[in-house]
Amino acid sequence: MSILFVLLMFLLILTVTYFRGRKELPAQPEAWAVPKAPRMEREYGFSIPQGYSFHPGHTWVMREAGEDTRVGLDSFAANLLGKVEQIDVVGTNRWVRQGQKIMTVKSGDVLVEMLSPIEGVITTVNRDVIDDPTLATRDPYKDGWIAMVKSPDFVINSKNLVQGPMVAPWMQNNVSRLNAMVTESGPMLAQDGGQPVSGVLSRVAADVREKLIKEFFLN
Repeated sequence: MSILFVLLMFLLILTVTYFRGRKELPAQPEAWAVPKAPRMEREYGFSIPQGYSFHPGHTWVMREAGEDTRVGLDSFAANLLGKVEQIDVVGTNRWVRQGQKIMTVKSGDVLVEMLSPIEGVITTVNRDVIDDPTLATRDPYKDGWIAMVKSPDFVINSKNLVQGPMVAPWMQNNVSRLNAMVTESGPMLAQDGGQPVSGVLSRVAADVREKLIKEFFLN
């Protein structure tokens, strides 16, 4: 009986010690939590989000914690597309290569395949932007993000992206090329500096649209 009593007391002491010594771990934010508004700087007539890197096919990537990155489409793509009605991401737990299709965007009768700016595994899709695709064009750099990608080779991949002081002149060059391509279709579709006229793809002839998609979205 005394041995049983000693054992019970021993277990009681261990239990009390465990709970007294246990520290409450701080809550860790989810990697796909709503991002903070990026710091924007005005350059060459464009509002450029700082810390973002851009793929030539007009998608962006922002590095989060560890190997997690957030991707979306840039403001040039948003203006070119105009009103977006549907966004289909290739799916979670899928490995995508840099420059491989990560989503299909539908605007009217226009379907555009957007390319992944980074290589890795798609871990999360932004359900808000799937439910309301216009969010991707209304707020492309914050709430309109498309997916989270776990990218172990981010540093290597980033060497193939437009970033830092090269972003603004790159954007300006894109607008200049766009203006040159659409001038023949209608002078009102071209503009000096800044973002292209919203919804250009839906306003040009089918042959011009095909050229624009190939030129700027690399389809």
